[in-house]
Amino acid sequence: MSLAAKVPVRLILLHAGLCGLGALGGFAAQALGLPLPFMLGSLITVALFAQAETALSGGTSRVIPEGFKFNERFRAFFVAMIGLSIGAQLTWAVVAELPKAALSFAGLTIFVPLVFWVNYLIFRRIGRYDHPTSLFSAAPGGLHESILLGEQAGADIRLLTLSQFLRIIFVVTLLPIGMSLYIGHPVGSSAGMSLSHSAGDLGDLPLVIVLGLVGLVFGHLIRVPAPQLIGPLILSAIVALSGLTLIEAPQWMINLAQLVIGTSLGTRFSGLGVGMLVRGAWLSFLTVVAMFAIGGAMAWAIMPLTGQAFDVLLISFSPGGVTEMALVALSLNANPAFVTMHHLYRIILTVFVIVRASNTFAGPGPKP
Repeated sequence: MSLAAKVPVRLILLHAGLCGLGALGGFAAQALGLPLPFMLGSLITVALFAQAETALSGGTSRVIPEGFKFNERFRAFFVAMIGLSIGAQLTWAVVAELPKAALSFAGLTIFVPLVFWVNYLIFRRIGRYDHPTSLFSAAPGGLHESILLGEQAGADIRLLTLSQFLRIIFVVTLLPIGMSLYIGHPVGSSAGMSLSHSAGDLGDLPLVIVLGLVGLVFGHLIRVPAPQLIGPLILSAIVALSGLTLIEAPQWMINLAQLVIGTSLGTRFSGLGVGMLVRGAWLSFLTVVAMFAIGGAMAWAIMPLTGQAFDVLLISFSPGGVTEMALVALSLNANPAFVTMHHLYRIILTVFVIVRASNTFAGPGPKP
């Protein structure tokens, strides 16, 4: 039976309407020059709609049913597209940088669990979030993995999503702005840069779709965390390194994937009050300041030993999105292959730490 046959027409129309609303937010965010515009724009727009519509309806939404969850099978394919785009960045040029990166990789191996613990203490002791919400909100990367695993562990998905997206927003906004002011011109996606060289070529579309579907199956077969993302990522990296073909998802497809993911997350914000938003923003800002301070200190300490410039190391240790950090490095000609390699490693290490931490601290955790 097809997916359409299993899902009532009303829900299909609701999904389409929410995605259309998210698209308006995405284009608005793009016009404003925001980072990750289609993900952040769609999330903010749909979240605001969910909040406003619920308030105007007297506390009970008339549009989004109580307990509504965005269709997971539909969303999984677009999560796979993000995995493919990340994995495709692992090229032989990136691998060739490995011998030069031993010390900075060692630094990242210390950085990830250290900031994970510091962030956890901020959310748990200052924010007084419950244990699973604090744990997965504290992750210094792996946005999709943190949300998927946190949802399974019983975290408050609204606070978790808010924390993880505010981390991305603060990092990918503050770092490019700071760099832009220092350099004297825009950097990253705000400068109109993209990692995709294919604006709209439909010739690559069948291969991308097939790899995405195979990656989904592969991820479930090897039983990795967040298989919708990690399976396609691993498959894409293998194909990219093999040289058999070039995986080039068109930019509009990456934007569409971000739009669907942002829209699906935006539907979770119904009932999140202003006080919770303000508290979440303040806590996330504290964690980002702590991560910048720790990352900057480590970058400064290992700079004489690695032969890399401070800006390259700082971008490599900044816990933002892989794409945006790579674009900032590309704008500055700051060894983008080196930076991309570190962020891929940060994601893999973060997922490992999340899984180990969730297993080790399965109890209530430290008292707030």
